[in-house]
Amino acid sequence: MSAQVLTAEAARNAKITLIEGGRGTQAVHDVVVAMRAARRSGSANTKTKAEVNLSGAKPWRQKGTGRARAGYKSSPIWRGGGVVFGPKPRDYSKKVSKTVRRLAFQKALTERINAGDVLTIDAFAVKERKTKMFLNLLKEQTDAKKVLLISDSFDDNTYTAARNVKPVLLATATDVNTEQLLAFDKILVTGKALEQLAERTTRE
Repeated sequence: MSAQVLTAEAARNAKITLIEGGRGTQAVHDVVVAMRAARRSGSANTKTKAEVNLSGAKPWRQKGTGRARAGYKSSPIWRGGGVVFGPKPRDYSKKVSKTVRRLAFQKALTERINAGDVLTIDAFAVKERKTKMFLNLLKEQTDAKKVLLISDSFDDNTYTAARNVKPVLLATATDVNTEQLLAFDKILVTGKALEQLAERTTRE
């Protein structure tokens, strides 16, 4: 059976909470920024003049040489010296409340449904661990190049067959996030996954 476009009316019948008007736009922005910030390693590190492994001895005497005064070789103005106000290890993560995360998820899903980018199918599974078989099954559902495939779970054959298909992401309905909902051309959702998505949008 080929995939069917999930309309707003069908989504409401499936008990998915849709966001009306412009509410939730800022929440989507905040959540996506927080998710991207959390992925930053924050491991950049430079040494100050106190940390550079150089001698602390005075390079030359204070007066009488004709050169500028110098007190130590690790001075930031010298080659090999310390760095002034350089980056240090830090945590870039941002805190976002559960309410904002839920609102952002609802808003992102609503926008994709209203745009006609969400397709529903009964189930999605391949019989053999072959990439070609996975691609053929996917092509029967949609011609989009970048596809987010959401199901309640995937068997080993489907996971293995899809792992080399980079433009396609397999995600469970309990783990899919706001950023993923926005990153793909089409979203393919199985019947059981639709029920779980509805629970995520209505959960208090």
